Amino acid sequence: MVIKTNDNKCELIQNLDKLHTTELGVERIKKNLSLDEDDIVSWCNDKILSSNAVIVRKGKNWYIDIDDYEITVNAYSYTVITAHKINK
Repeated sequence: MVIKTNDNKCELIQNLDKLHTTELGVERIKKNLSLDEDDIVSWCNDKILSSNAVIVRKGKNWYIDIDDYEITVNAYSYTVITAHKINK
């Protein structure tokens, strides 16, 4: 099942208070995106809420395309798994 949305009624947006990641996730995201950001969850939260974010659910994960980034979030646990720069 693939859901494309940037609607505020999106299940992911409704559950952003559950968004979290692991210590390894923080390090992986900072490395992948070359970020000097301490609060990765807050950074991801802001990107997900951006009006031009494209949110797609594929199977067990949400994929958020915003700016030049793709953020991957587990659809059941709301864990930010990883994020990558994407070349457009």
